[in-house]
Amino acid sequence: MILLGYNWSEILLGILYVSLGLLIVVILYRKLLSILGRGKVVRTDYCELYALEQDPASGELTFYFTTSKDINFKLLILDTELNDIICVAEKKATPGGNIIRFDSKQLENGVYFYSLVTENQRTMKKMTIKNA
Repeated sequence: MILLGYNWSEILLGILYVSLGLLIVVILYRKLLSILGRGKVVRTDYCELYALEQDPASGELTFYFTTSKDINFKLLILDTELNDIICVAEKKATPGGNIIRFDSKQLENGVYFYSLVTENQRTMKKMTIKNA
């Protein structure tokens, strides 16, 4: 037996100390996780902007995004230096999917960004315009 020289009360006391120490570590770890979990991002406060179906894009563009609540938004087209060029739409979105249509012939061929702006976020995606 490895524990020669120890009586049973010392062995049981050592096991209890180790168990108590592990229990305290687990409790402190859970407390730390709960503290760090505060201020989580609430995904329902944000919209999800999807990429265009065609790349390079031409003709009528369909911008699609989803939201889980009524929210005011702006859909902008930006140049490569992220300067606003055109405000495609500025209105209130309804819960679920929202589609905004835009005629790409208003833009020259090239690379642009489109941006969905709400009170809480600004999401951008890249697009290439190639009109015939």
